[in-house]
Amino acid sequence: MLKEKLTQDLKDSLKSGDSQRRSVIGMVLSAVKNREFDKRGKLSKDITDAAELDKAALLNDEEIIEVISSEIKKRKDSISQFESGGRPELAEGEKKEIDMLSPYMPEQMSEDEVREIVKATISETGASEAKDMGRVIGAVMPKVKGRADGQMVSSIVKELLS
Repeated sequence: MLKEKLTQDLKDSLKSGDSQRRSVIGMVLSAVKNREFDKRGKLSKDITDAAELDKAALLNDEEIIEVISSEIKKRKDSISQFESGGRPELAEGEKKEIDMLSPYMPEQMSEDEVREIVKATISETGASEAKDMGRVIGAVMPKVKGRADGQMVSSIVKELLS
């Protein structure tokens, strides 16, 4: 499981003294714990047995990938903020953190692969104009979850519906 790999990599970074890697992986594991806590709160209304609740609240690999994807997106947003603010050294640090998190993500789809999925989805949904963009993106995102950037999907959908 992905959580065990993250935990092992955290231990390895502690042993090797790689403080930046330890910090990044620690933040991701903290975000995973927070998501599990939220999930537990929602499930506690339906599940009363504590052991069963603990097991049900654990995130699966797909949910952990969502957390990592969110962390990467935050860093990408920070990079654009730092670059527009004239702080390239801080942007560089964020890029290094993205490089540390990328190996935990599934292989990213190429633009051509995403374009094919978007074309198929447009014909499935019967979309024909720009006002159908939300419906198409809503149908495409579950198909490419974690494997394609939302901005790329959005720009391809916009291009094909224009």
